[in-house]
Amino acid sequence: MFAVMKTGGKQYRVQSGDVLRVEKLAANAGELIQFNEVLMVGSTVGAPMIEGAGVQAEVIDQIKGPKTINFVKRRRKHSSKRTKGHRQKLTLVRIKDILEKGAGKSGVKAAIGAGSVPYVSLAVVEVAPVVEKPAAKKAAPAAVKKPAAVKKPVATKKPAVAKTAVEKPAAKKPAAKKPAAKKPAAKKE
Repeated sequence: MFAVMKTGGKQYRVQSGDVLRVEKLAANAGELIQFNEVLMVGSTVGAPMIEGAGVQAEVIDQIKGPKTINFVKRRRKHSSKRTKGHRQKLTLVRIKDILEKGAGKSGVKAAIGAGSVPYVSLAVVEVAPVVEKPAAKKAAPAAVKKPAAVKKPVATKKPAVAKTAVEKPAAKKPAAKKPAAKKPAAKKE
């Protein structure tokens, strides 16, 4: 029998005995975990999940995937390059058993991604009753104090600066143009 389960944002088709590399899970080597997000078991298809179905697996090891290199080069006039490497953290698991029903009662630890917030159904969460605190007793004021008189800031005036007439040098007057000398009139003879 096979099942289609979901973990780490990916879907896997599994059978008992399969070894998978999945996104890192919060579990140590040797622990038994259970994947509760099962989309399909045999010919039964969920909408979207199958209630009560689960896939039990044993954690083999926590490993790192192959290194991927990200190289970025800006062309032409920018002359900038950036190289960045990454190794994804993975968990190696071996599928032990596929449960069509009763996975909730199995008592096996649920598979939770490392560093993620576990999904909690609202039906499971119990709301704690709200306890109201008794109102605090107000003490009568012993003496009513008048607020201190607020002092207004004294308006400071800038000292009057005596405006002295600064004599500017007299602008040079353009020289008057002399009338052009008259040419003596040609004598007639």
